[in-house]
Amino acid sequence: MDDGPLLSAAALTSFKLNGQFLALAEELAKPAGLTAAWWQVLGAVLPAPLPVAGIAREMGITRQSVQRIADILVDRGYAEYRENPAHRRAQLLAPTAAGLAAVRRITPQHGEAAKRLATIMGRDRLAAAVAALEDLSTALDQLDP
Repeated sequence: MDDGPLLSAAALTSFKLNGQFLALAEELAKPAGLTAAWWQVLGAVLPAPLPVAGIAREMGITRQSVQRIADILVDRGYAEYRENPAHRRAQLLAPTAAGLAAVRRITPQHGEAAKRLATIMGRDRLAAAVAALEDLSTALDQLDP
């Protein structure tokens, strides 16, 4: 059996989902003075400060893209660079009080969008879809390029 169409369908659906999630994220982030990309990078460092390379690995995008956004966030006062005790040259990015406040302004609309999506799909089906996407991501990590 030819599995090529399954890979193509998975990729095309993922590309569409990415666009849909980015559009939703832009809509949610805009009132807080952020873009979807800024929110994404800030979100990566909410649990703990990370180096740019670590953020890029976690998000699956280039270090250069994250560096550009991190510099903008620092310039705008939403984040700051901190000394990294594990690596002198790779500073840690951390949110500032202004960055945390901006993300908190998104939270109510984010919660409402999540509730609407769970209502449309059903919470169990949404949870199963998330689990399937996580499994797909793990499997793709195991492919040899």
